[in-house]
Amino acid sequence: MRLIASIIACFICLTYALFAQERLVILGGGPAGYTAAIYAARAGLSPLVLEGEEPGGQIALSYTVDNFPGFPEGINGYALATLMRDQAARFGARIKESTVLSVDLSYRPFTLRLSDGRTVTTETLIIATGASAKWLGLDSEQALIGRGVSSCAVCDGLLFTNKEVVVVGGGDTALEDALFLANYASQVTVVHRRDTLRASPYLQQKAFAHPNIHFVWNSEVVQIEDPEEGKVTGVAIRHVFTHEIRYLPTQGVFVAIGHQPNTDLFKNQIHLDRNSYIQTRQGSTHTTIPGVFAAGDVADPHYRQAVTAAGTGSMAAMDAYHFLNNPTEE
Repeated sequence: MRLIASIIACFICLTYALFAQERLVILGGGPAGYTAAIYAARAGLSPLVLEGEEPGGQIALSYTVDNFPGFPEGINGYALATLMRDQAARFGARIKESTVLSVDLSYRPFTLRLSDGRTVTTETLIIATGASAKWLGLDSEQALIGRGVSSCAVCDGLLFTNKEVVVVGGGDTALEDALFLANYASQVTVVHRRDTLRASPYLQQKAFAHPNIHFVWNSEVVQIEDPEEGKVTGVAIRHVFTHEIRYLPTQGVFVAIGHQPNTDLFKNQIHLDRNSYIQTRQGSTHTTIPGVFAAGDVADPHYRQAVTAAGTGSMAAMDAYHFLNNPTEE
């Protein structure tokens, strides 16, 4: 019976291979996607990487990355992403700046429809589409990202040593960022649109007790200065009830109003948690669909660091390789 089962499994896999254009497609071009590509290419899978609209991912927006191993003097985020991309290409990964419009995960081979009109089919898929920071929606904010505006205190906090910074938000992320930044900045001002915080009582207690952390209540940031100077010099804050606007000098703005995993393509096809992050099998990158794997921030609501994303990228590539070569174990 085992022999018959093995023969059937091999026949099914051969059928998938005959009808699939690719053995492995990787969606996303950040640290998770590029690392998965490096490992998969070295394993001989010749992966196709579809970078999407944000090549390099969130890390490419960081002016300086000081916490990625191997760069004691730090490195520009875009430069780091480019090095990862080049390394993947050197081992044979085929990297395309293509956007995926839709995916069909209902059966293997999986089908991907691209913005250029092409359709790609693949035996396995690694989803590394990341999570995007929620922004305030200001033109001045977008102009100054990486020039004093950031969504990652852990990534960029050291750059603001002995400077005054503003943190926008009122949840756990905002207070965690404020407490982290207070180790470096001379003053941290938390701007929140309500008069109470949504953060946990423990974080609130710590933040209220910290001498370097101050709060501006019932207010929202409506402008960040100064795009013409190419750096942050201050913010305009509007009171939500009186509509009075006042100016607050600052050298940095950290937007901490949450992240949104880039999973719209996969809704109603794959199991997501209540915050729309892809759920994976414990201790692996396997999703609820055999042959589909998830790596990086798209499946990580907690850490969201380049180094952890890279780690899960390597895991996803190894999981995909094992799946392709041991189909009867799934």
